[in-house]
Amino acid sequence: MLFTLVLLPLFGALLAWIVPNNRLRPLILPVVATVHLVLTALLLGNAPPPSPGGWIWLDPLGKVVLLCVSLLFAVCSFYAVGYLSYRQERSNRVLCLGLLVCLSAMGMVTMTQHLGLLWVALETTTVAMAPLIYFNRNARSIEATWKYLMLCSVGIGLALLGLLFLAYSTYVAHHDATLLLGTLLRSARDLNPGWLHAAVIFLLVGYGSKMGLAPLHAWKPDAYGEAPGLVGALLAGGLVNCAFLSILRVYQICLASGLEIRFFQQALLVMGLLSMALAAVFMARQADFKRMLAYSSVEHMGILAIGLGLGKGALYGALFHLLNNGLTKGVLFLSSANIHRSYSNKTTNVVKGVLTRLPWSGGLFLAGFIAITGSPPFSPFISEYTIVSSAFIDGHHLVGGLFLLFLGIVFIGMTLTVLPMVMGAPPVDVEPTDYQDRLLTVGPPLFMMVVILVLGVWPPEFLVTLLKDGAAMLEVHP
Repeated sequence: MLFTLVLLPLFGALLAWIVPNNRLRPLILPVVATVHLVLTALLLGNAPPPSPGGWIWLDPLGKVVLLCVSLLFAVCSFYAVGYLSYRQERSNRVLCLGLLVCLSAMGMVTMTQHLGLLWVALETTTVAMAPLIYFNRNARSIEATWKYLMLCSVGIGLALLGLLFLAYSTYVAHHDATLLLGTLLRSARDLNPGWLHAAVIFLLVGYGSKMGLAPLHAWKPDAYGEAPGLVGALLAGGLVNCAFLSILRVYQICLASGLEIRFFQQALLVMGLLSMALAAVFMARQADFKRMLAYSSVEHMGILAIGLGLGKGALYGALFHLLNNGLTKGVLFLSSANIHRSYSNKTTNVVKGVLTRLPWSGGLFLAGFIAITGSPPFSPFISEYTIVSSAFIDGHHLVGGLFLLFLGIVFIGMTLTVLPMVMGAPPVDVEPTDYQDRLLTVGPPLFMMVVILVLGVWPPEFLVTLLKDGAAMLEVHP
C-alpha cells in the first residue's frame, strides 16, 4: 500500500494528461484523492514494517505529515471541481497533472528513510508546483513563479551540499558513506563533528528556505499572492509541511549525535522568533489579503520552529500545530479564492462587505481568521497554548514573552485587514461577476472548519496517540 500511495497519483496524472475534455478532467482529482485518503487511513492503523535495506518506512512522524497532506488534498480536490468549472476559458490539463504529481512526491517524502531520496522527492514538489503558480498567466504570476523557482532551487541546492557533507562525515569517521536515516542515527556519535556541523547549517538553511522561515521567506508573498487559492492552500498546508519533516529528520540526527542538538535548537528559536516578528510587521495594514495569508504562513512556520527548538513538551504542540495550521490555511485560502473570484480583486480597497455579498465564503474567511490567530475553541489555540506554556514551564521566559507579544501584534494586524473586508456593505461600483457560493466551493472549506472545531474540543484518541508517538521520536532518551 505504501507504493500505491506514490503510484496511484502518477497514474491519475497520466490519465489527466490523456483525457481531452476540460470539464471531465478535474473529476480525476477527487477520485484519486479519495482512494489515497482511504489508503492513508488504513496505513495509519496498520503500517508495514521497514522495507529490506531500510529505505522505506512510514514512521510516526511520516504518518502525521501524510495525514495532513492526504486530508488537505482530498478536500482541495473536491473544491477544484467547483473552482475549475468557472475557469473553462483556460485548459486545466497542466494544473490537474501538476497537483497529482505533487501528491505523489509528497507521499514519497513522508515514507522514505533515505535522505537522498527525500531530497529528490522534495525537489519534485518544487518543479511540479511551479507551473501551477503561473496558472493565471499574467506578468505578476510569471514573476512569482520565477522567484519561487529560483529561491527554492537555491535552498534545495544548499540542502544537497548539506547532504554531501553529512555523507562525508560518515566517511571521515571510517564508516561506509550513507544517507540512510537508520544507519546515521546508530552511528551519529561517531560522525566527524566539523563536517556534521557544516551539514546541519546547510540543511537548516536549505530546507528552511523551502519551508519559508525568515529571512528565507522572500518567495512566499508573491507565490501565495498570485497562485490560485487552491494552489496556495496546498503550498501552505502541504509543501511546507514536507519541508518541516525534512528538518525533523535533521533534528533526529542532531539528537542522536548529542553534540549538535543545542546549536540546532537555538538556531530554530532564532529563526522562529524572527519569522513571527517579520510577519507581525508586514501583516499590519496589509492591503492584499492573499499576501496577508502568505505572511501568516511565515508566522506559523516560525511557531513550528519555536516548538521544535524548545523541545520537551512543546514537541507535541509543534506536531499538532502542523496539522492545525495546514487545515486552517486550507479554509482561508479556499474561501479567499471565492472572494477573489467574486470581486475580481484581492485588495481591501475594493473588497468590502463580503458577508453581505458572499455569506458563506465571508463567514468561513472570518471563522478561519479567528482560528488561525489562536482563538478558542479551535484547535490552533490548543497547539499554540501547548508550545507557549512549555516555554514558560522550561524556563524560556524571554521566548515565551516574545511569542505572546508577536501573537498579539499579528492578531491586531489581521483584524485591521479582515474586519473591514467582511463587514459593511459591498461597494456599489464593483461590477458583478459570474461567481456564486455553491456546494463544491463552500462545502470543502466548511468541512475543514468543522474538523478544526472538533479537534479543538475533542481530539480523537488515535490522533493523540499518533502525535505522542511522533514527539517521542524527537525526545532525549536516557
